[in-house]
Amino acid sequence: QVQLVESGGGLVQPGGSLRLSCAASGSISSISDMGWYRQAPGKQRELVAAITSGGRTNLADSVKGRFTISRDNAKKTVYLQMNALKPEDTAVYYCKAEIKPYSRTWFDYWGQGTQVTVSS
Repeated sequence: QVQLVESGGGLVQPGGSLRLSCAASGSISSISDMGWYRQAPGKQRELVAAITSGGRTNLADSVKGRFTISRDNAKKTVYLQMNALKPEDTAVYYCKAEIKPYSRTWFDYWGQGTQVTVSS
């Protein structure tokens, strides 16, 4: 059984930083793209950042220059470094990964979400 477990959310003041982590575990054969999405109250879930297995990244315009996505393939972990946080970054952040478990086909797995609140 495959799981994605996120950590690192919390309350931070405007201008502060947080680092989110998402670790995949279970019977995993391969991991392709990994990424972070967020959903604010009353809004649709949106892509924040994504990274391929080869390290190519894609960031939403709203976070370029402030957020960085990276991954450690050996640890099956993806990170989101968030700097210069703004109140509008407040949301539940979800990790997503395209994973091929052993004896199964490729599937998109989601983490449980971690709350990020930016407020003074």
